[in-house]
Amino acid sequence: MSTDATYNVLFICTGNSARSILAEGILNELGKGKLRAFSAGSHPKGEVHPQALATLKRLHMPDTGYRSKSWDEFVAPQAPVFDFIFTVCDNAAGEVCPLWPGNPVSAHWGLPDPAAVTGTEEQQVKAFRDTAMMLRRRIELLLSLPLHRLDAMSLQSELRKIGQEQ
Repeated sequence: MSTDATYNVLFICTGNSARSILAEGILNELGKGKLRAFSAGSHPKGEVHPQALATLKRLHMPDTGYRSKSWDEFVAPQAPVFDFIFTVCDNAAGEVCPLWPGNPVSAHWGLPDPAAVTGTEEQQVKAFRDTAMMLRRRIELLLSLPLHRLDAMSLQSELRKIGQEQ
């Protein structure tokens, strides 16, 4: 990996409506010039959860331009080639994924689904905020890695450790 490369990252979740959208938004904001994020789902819901967009807005990050989409878009010939692929939900981690072009390093960064939280609006807002903060922490750790100096096995090990970060 070269020092001046922009690395492509794909965040996968089953529905591509909450966690993967948050991760895409946070990484695109924090990783400008170094990492470029995308998100997709194995069974996309077809719409982004409104609380995911509201959470990005509360974090002073762009909250427009997102859509719930299938991972099939990213195996097409014109799709970006990914350097990293992260599953952010346990269901997606257990699914048979497409064969991704290139040789992306992958890791599981599972988090509870904030969209599954029922209760008051305040409880739902807190669930999305907590998820966003955990993703932000993991993304900051990713950004601190010397990506261009680590071999694939070392990198995979580091990324898996980050996924266990609480």
